[in-house]
Amino acid sequence: MMKTLTVAMAAAMMALLAMPAYAQANRPRQETTKVEEKKPVVDEKAYKAALELIPESREKYDPWGVARPAEPAKKSK
Repeated sequence: MMKTLTVAMAAAMMALLAMPAYAQANRPRQETTKVEEKKPVVDEKAYKAALELIPESREKYDPWGVARPAEPAKKSK
C-alpha cells in the first residue's frame, strides 16, 4: 500500500514538473479569421477648423504652481 502511494506521488510530482516545459513548447498556432477593423476617416480641414475654435490662453499656465509655495513678501529695510 505504501509503495503504491509513493509511486503515485512520484508520478504526480513528475507530471507537475513537466507542465511548465509543456507550456513553453512550440505548438502550431491555430489560424483565426482576421477581422479588419475600419479606422475612422479623419477630415483634416474639420480638425484644423476645430483647433482654431479653441481660444488662446491670456495668462501663462504654470503646472507646478500648486506645488511651489507662494513667493514670500519682500522685507523692506
